[in-house]
Amino acid sequence: MNYRSLFTKQQISIFLIWLFHVSGILGIIYSDAAWFVGATPLNLILSFGLLFINIKRDQKAFLLLFICFIIGMAAEILGVRYGLIFGEYSYGAVLGPKILEVPFLIGINWCILIFITGSISEFFTNSFWIKTLLGVGLMLTLDLVLEPVAPVLDFWTFKDGLASMHNYVGWALVAFPLQMLFHKWKIKIEGPFPFHLYILQFLFFTILLFKINSIGI
Repeated sequence: MNYRSLFTKQQISIFLIWLFHVSGILGIIYSDAAWFVGATPLNLILSFGLLFINIKRDQKAFLLLFICFIIGMAAEILGVRYGLIFGEYSYGAVLGPKILEVPFLIGINWCILIFITGSISEFFTNSFWIKTLLGVGLMLTLDLVLEPVAPVLDFWTFKDGLASMHNYVGWALVAFPLQMLFHKWKIKIEGPFPFHLYILQFLFFTILLFKINSIGI
């Protein structure tokens, strides 16, 4: 039997991210929450690895990944150390090793978010500016459900509690030029993988948010 005809790279990637995200949701809600929250770095690394193998890998794609990582980390370092761009906040221990108080994986997450939201926005319009703004909007939408959950999961905590408008304006300012580069350089990702990863992340944090607001984790 030719298994390659049954399971494509795209299908395996989508299956794996559904498996890990659904397992994470169920584990946090019904099982050992601390263990599953602690596995967040593994989930992020897996998501990035699967995204990477589905990207059309060329010089521009590699360069944009590098730029997203560097700019994302630099912006977060300015935020954590000086209260600039996003407000005053600090990272917990869950996301792993840090560079100047910012987890290495946060830079990876900026790469993931720019690439999946940029790819999704390509589906809806050919207008450069509209899809750039749509990509930023998709990132902010995800952040809206992520921010209330983050302190509970020990991802990060803002000095004044929940994130203020300062944070969302900062996200937009950092994301906008990166989205512009994504569309200017015509980065391509094969198939519907970005849609699945975005939907799963949105569902993951939305479900946890409802759980926290109802009976707590």
